[in-house]
Amino acid sequence: MSTSKIDNPYQSGFGNDFATEAVAGTLPVGRNSPQRVAHGLYAEQLSGTAFTAPRRENRRSWLYRIRPAAMHGTFAPFSQPAFHNDFGTGPVSPDQLRWSPLPLPETPTDFVEGLYTMAGNGSAEGQHGVGIHLYAANRSMQGRYFYSADGELLILPQQGRLHIATELGAIDIEPLQIAVIPRGVRFRVDLPDGASRGYVCENFGALLRLPDLGPIGANGLANPRDFETPVASYEDIEGEFELVAKFQGHLWRADIGHSPLDVVGWHGNYAPYRYDLRRFNTIGSISFDHPDPSIFTVLTSPSDTPGTANLDFVIFPPRWLVAQDTFRPPWFHRNVASEFMGLIHGVYDAKADGFAPGGASLHNCMTGHGPDAATFEKGSSADLSKPDVIRDTMAFMFETRAVIRPTRQAIDAAHRQRDYQACWAGLQKHFRPPAG
Repeated sequence: MSTSKIDNPYQSGFGNDFATEAVAGTLPVGRNSPQRVAHGLYAEQLSGTAFTAPRRENRRSWLYRIRPAAMHGTFAPFSQPAFHNDFGTGPVSPDQLRWSPLPLPETPTDFVEGLYTMAGNGSAEGQHGVGIHLYAANRSMQGRYFYSADGELLILPQQGRLHIATELGAIDIEPLQIAVIPRGVRFRVDLPDGASRGYVCENFGALLRLPDLGPIGANGLANPRDFETPVASYEDIEGEFELVAKFQGHLWRADIGHSPLDVVGWHGNYAPYRYDLRRFNTIGSISFDHPDPSIFTVLTSPSDTPGTANLDFVIFPPRWLVAQDTFRPPWFHRNVASEFMGLIHGVYDAKADGFAPGGASLHNCMTGHGPDAATFEKGSSADLSKPDVIRDTMAFMFETRAVIRPTRQAIDAAHRQRDYQACWAGLQKHFRPPAG
């Protein structure tokens, strides 16, 4: 058994064309697939877009590995009924929906076993839409590796750190950080803190990218330099392992006699990355009113309609509110898009209670939502001569152009809050027409 040790495990920049090797002399010079690769390695291209995609959108990496990815046993069905793409075909209720945190498991459960599908739309087959999942796990993946052929995975831990060992290097994330694992990249998740819980968005559509800034200019929101991609590291381990694949909404397993994380060097721009949400440069109003929540977009997956996303990943971080003659909390709203929200830490400024870290809510197309009664009264009577500093919080939203269809298991879940609509019941009628 041998593994590589890396002193500086990250490279900075979003979508850069990286070149990294764990053993000197691994990367060929001036060519991608020489007749003989250095050190007896195999060359393999990993393509995340069509070969003929425009250069600015083309994503691919060349991997130089101990064994090709084709080496494994025959795939057979793998049973994990809580993790799927079955978003149903029947009616979708326009009700507002909210859930308490997913309970932590009582028996040994790893990351793959702990995935729980909440909602989604589109399909991997159609290459559009998203799957929205929670996870709750209490043990590291032991002898098991995983990849999704259906979409890239955006992972947000809410409790507990994750060590994600991938083919292209290792990523460590904690709550308030995210990781994106590209479609097809194989990985293993270890739990340094034991019990862990969080959120996963599986993007079936165009790859996530930074949003255009428009009139904001050249700076602001998430800065490219703050995204970190791992450098090459590898495992040279033989044994009896299991490779689990998600393919067309179903899970499959195959025996594999070695660790698939055996890439000694790679170059390209198709690779996992992480980002610290605390580095987001928040933009807001310094006069009156406040911008739409799109001003908080970290990453976006565009659709075939300009300005209308397959998926927007939006956060609501700590910030100052200074707008005058303005209702400062998030306003009452109905939206052509659909919104799935989660809370990583603290208190969300549109809800006084009930929306706990690890919880979730779903407000679908044109379903009214907004601050609860207590938050409305507080915001309506706030002293606007002073700034309101929102501290120690981090909420997020997955926003899509298509209706988000909750799964049957999410609707029936014991942790769904069936009295969610009651949070607006206390809103009072204040209308007083002028006399005469």
